[in-house]
Order: sequence, then structure tokens, then C-alpha cells
Amino acid sequence: MTHSATPSAPAAQPAAADASGPAAGGPAPGEGGGVVPTSAGVLDAADDGHAPASFWTLVVGSVGVVYGDIGTSPLYAFREALGPARADNILLAEEVLGTASLILWALLLIVTIKYVAILLRMDNNGEGGILSLMALARKSLGGSRLVFTLGLLGASLFYGDAVITPAISVLSAVEGLKLVTPAFEHSVLPITVGIILALFLVQSRGTSKVAAFFGPIMVVWFLALALAALPHILANPGVFWAFHPWYAVHYLLGHGSGALIALGAVFLAVTGAEALFADLGHFGRRPIQVAWLGLVAPCLVLNYLGQTALVLAKPDTTDPFYQLVPEWGLIPMVVLATLATVTASQAVITGAFSLSRQAIQLGLLPRLEIRHTSESHSGQIYLPQINLLLMIGVVVLAVLFRSSSALASAYGIAVTGTMLLTASLSFIVLWRYWRWSPIAAAAAIMPFIVVEFLFMLSNMLKVFEGGYVPLLVAGCLIVLMWTWVRGVTILFNKTRKTDVPLIELVGMLEKSPPHHVRGTAVFLTSDPEIAPAALLHNLKHNKVLHEKNVVLTVETVDTPRSNQADKVRIEPIGPHFSKVVMKFGYMEQPNIPKTLTLLRKQGFKFDIMATSFFLSRRSIRPAAHSGMPLWQDRIFITLAKNANDATDFFQIPTGRVVEVGTQVTV
Repeated sequence: MTHSATPSAPAAQPAAADASGPAAGGPAPGEGGGVVPTSAGVLDAADDGHAPASFWTLVVGSVGVVYGDIGTSPLYAFREALGPARADNILLAEEVLGTASLILWALLLIVTIKYVAILLRMDNNGEGGILSLMALARKSLGGSRLVFTLGLLGASLFYGDAVITPAISVLSAVEGLKLVTPAFEHSVLPITVGIILALFLVQSRGTSKVAAFFGPIMVVWFLALALAALPHILANPGVFWAFHPWYAVHYLLGHGSGALIALGAVFLAVTGAEALFADLGHFGRRPIQVAWLGLVAPCLVLNYLGQTALVLAKPDTTDPFYQLVPEWGLIPMVVLATLATVTASQAVITGAFSLSRQAIQLGLLPRLEIRHTSESHSGQIYLPQINLLLMIGVVVLAVLFRSSSALASAYGIAVTGTMLLTASLSFIVLWRYWRWSPIAAAAAIMPFIVVEFLFMLSNMLKVFEGGYVPLLVAGCLIVLMWTWVRGVTILFNKTRKTDVPLIELVGMLEKSPPHHVRGTAVFLTSDPEIAPAALLHNLKHNKVLHEKNVVLTVETVDTPRSNQADKVRIEPIGPHFSKVVMKFGYMEQPNIPKTLTLLRKQGFKFDIMATSFFLSRRSIRPAAHSGMPLWQDRIFITLAKNANDATDFFQIPTGRVVEVGTQVTV
């Protein structure tokens, strides 16, 4: 039975401040296991003990999840990129080829070279995404506040992309129904919203099941992209001149501000690249690389060349993608495109799940419920709260903007910002972690920074047309993360003022021992040098002490998984007391009872049925004079109230938990 002096008090999360800023995960200081960041511990293999999924299953799955976003860009990217050229009412052949050349070279430079060839090799023990890259960069620098801030900003911008991608992808596919018959025009939005709701409702089934369904569909989609384009390419093989970089350079130099506007639309062709990196933990590097080089890239290139050939033959073409197919194939292509765009949304959704777990373990967000959805791949997870928030955001955007062309203006700013930050962090990793010379590292990364900076400038022109949306989303998330880190740090510092050193308390109890009862008591704390609040409350109110008392601290290492040999260590500090430190990677879900059994090898006998876990649950109240304004206090308290319970987070049986309530102001 669980006892709590304040049963309705929220579970807060702890913090530990390091030289580069607070970064922690878990419960609040004194409330449960404090998660202290450390760089120790590396383990390449998955820790779940299950055999990995077959290579080709992962390849097909990555086609269905990782490349969904990039794979559906042909629906709107080429059409939107031709917009500035059409403004003159005379569409020249060199403008069409120049637009195609820009798209092809963007795919080559950004997706193939930067992400597939370079960044996928910068995994943090198998995990990708900007927070993993930030952890590598901070580790190589020995801790850096600036790098921490860059990771925070990049993660926030990624969420902005995650809200827009499903809306624009599904809208662009369903809009094909208007070409079948104008009668469908008023049905586009309701159908889109229905599809989006269905997509988010199936997320709980897990990435592997979603990928198993959509993977083969996406393989068919990419083959259909190529087959639809082949007749048009064969009719005009001259479109292969688009591979010549002269056309791209000539277009940029000859169209002034119009070229800058066109770049913003060209960027739509590569917007799924950051999700590609974030999804690394779901499928692994080699399956993602093989899928891109063997199927995705060739089919995308052929489709863009086919659209180029079609527009060269018929300059008045308004929707070059759907007009690639004959009239009898229009409805099947719309259906296939709709299924493909649902999958495109999956890429950023799974990326958002991975990023959220990393943010929780690094202390940027409060504890949220995390469900593992695969026994064979530890990176496949589902976060119900993140899923719900994304679903609401996507539906609101679809209803407000109502068309993919309107949403295209909102697209790109968040992605270019994240890409620039990723490039900056990768320079640090090349220089300090891979030990390249700074000149070689700059030579490798600077071309991408220049290209992405141009893309960012072009997208900034669209801020007032809808580009403010991802910036607004990112801004809100930055405030939330900053508030959480700051509030947790203030709580940590406040409790330190009234804390009792653990060694001092143990010495006092040896001189004047209370009554001892049988069994083991485990007290979770964020600071192993300070007596846990739950221990002090137990002595004060119950006047007893267990035969064996364990002061337990949980640390989050800055690698995805901790080293199994160093996962748990014990240090006796008296006849009745021991200090235990557990280490979990930021991609792991802590399981305290299971990990305590590892101590048997070190001579510590652990029996779950003779063990009680003591947690201190904090009730947080705003203070008139604190380190934060009142509005931030209220945000922090709301976040703390919605944090996942420490018992569930650490997978402790509820029947073995005793909670002691305290009240604190922030």
C-alpha cells in the first residue's frame, strides 16, 4: 500500500547543475532518484536482450518511415519552385532546367552527402538527432553552455517542423481529388482532418507495426514515382542537362530576388533530412543508407526529371506531379499519394518521440510517459502526451491554412534553422571528437553552412506569410524548456540550504541508534552526499530505522546506453547504510528493481518483497520573491503537475513504495 502525506502533490523532476548548465532527468531533489549527468558509460549493443530485426526488414521499414517526408516532396516542391519564374508569364526552358538543377543538387549536397554520408556516422552509440549530436559535442568540449543552448534551440525548431509536415503532406495529396472532379473541392479539408486523426490514433501500436504496413506501400510509391516519369523523360532526354551545375548557378545569378524566393520552394525537396537523422535510432545507419542509395534517391531524381520534361513540353501545366500520369491513373495515384503522405508524417512523428525522450533524460522536459513498442529494437517508443499535442497542432494548422500552397509559406524556416545548428554542432564533433584539424573540419562543413544559410535567407522572406508558425512553436518550446531547467535548478539550490550531510547523520545514528526493524529501505535522492528528505521524515515520524538502508542516486550518462559493467555500484558508509549509484543512458528507461539485482554479484542481497522504497513527493507553490517571474513559476508548477509519477518512471512496484509529502516554494 502506498502512503503519502500529500497524495495529490505533483511529482517534480530533479536537477543537477553542471558547468555548462543544468541537465538532468528523473524526480526532483529529494523526491526520487536524482539524475546527474555524467559522461561515463558506453554500450553499442541494445540492452534488451532480444535479437535485432532482419536487415532487409529494417530497410523496408526505413523506406516507410524515414523517407516518407522527402518521398512526398515531389507532390508540391517542383510546382512551388516554379512559382517565381511563372510570375513573368513567360516560362523559359532555362528557368525550368535551372529549377530542376537546384532541386537535384540540393538532394545531392544536403541529403546524400551531409546526412546520409556524414551525419549518419555521427551517431551517439546508434542514436541520432540534434540532441544526440549536442551530447557528443558537449562531451568533446568537456561541457559547454553554448553547445547546450544550440541543442535546445535546434530541438525546439524540430518540433515546429513536426507540426507542419503532416498537415502539408496530407493536404497536398488529398488536393489531387480536385483534379478528378471539382465536386471534391469542399471535401478536401474534412478528408484531410480525418486522415490526420487516424494517423495519430494508430501511433500507440508502435513504429514497427506502422512501418510493416506502410513500408511496402512506400516501396510501391517510389516505384510509381519513377514509372510515371519515365515516358516523359524518354520523350525528352535533354532533361538530364539539369545535372549540370551551370543551370543552377545561372538561374541564381540571373534572377535576383526572384531566385532567392525560388530557393525557399526548392528547399521543400529536402525538408525530411533532419527527420532522417532523428530516426536513426529506430532503424540503424546501414538500412537507412541502403534504402536511400538503392531506391529512394533514384526514384526521386527520375520523378523530378519527369516533371521537368512535362513542363518543358507543356509550360501551362499547373500541377506537374499529377499530370505525369494518364487520366485513368489519376485516382489510383491520388490514393497512393494519400497513403504515402500519411507515411511522410510518420517520419517526423517518430523523430519527435525520439527527441522527446532524449530531452526528458537530459532534463529539458519533465518526466513523460514512455512506452516501448518493440522487443527487438529499443529505439522504438511511443509518448502519449507528445502524440496528443502534435495531433492538436497539426489539425489546427490544417484548418487554419486550408491548402498546401498556403502552408508552403510556413514550411522551411524551422528546418533550415535546425539544419544550420546541426551543421555547426557537426563541425565541433569533427574537430574535437573525431580529431580532425579545424581547417579540414571547416572545409568539410562550410559548404553546407553556406548553402543552408542561403536557404534560410530565402525562407525568412516568408515569415509574415506563415513562416511565423514554426518560429512561434519553437519559441514556446524554448520558454518551456528554459523554465523547466531554471525552476529545477532553483529548487535544487533551495533545498541545499537546509540539507543535512549524509555522513554526519550516519555518525549521529551510530552514537544514538533508533529502533531497528527488519528489511531493506531504499531512499531515492538526487544528491548522495545529502541525507534524503524521506529518510529524515521517516526518522522524525516513525522513530525507526531499517536493518539495511540504501541511499540511491540515478545518473544519466550522456551516451544512449550505459556500460553494463558499470551500471550499478555500491559503497558501504556504516553498519546499516550504503550508497548506491545507478547509471542509465539517456535512451534507456530506468528500471530500479531490475538493476538492484545486479548488486548480488557485489555481495548485496536484494529481495524485492523485503524492500521498501521511500520517495519524497514535493508540493510546489509559487513564491512572491524567487528566481523567476510569477508567470514562469506558474508554468513550472503546471509542468511539474503533469510529470509522470516517479514510481512509474523508475518501474517500482507500487505496493513497495512509501511516499512522504513536503511543500516547497519556487
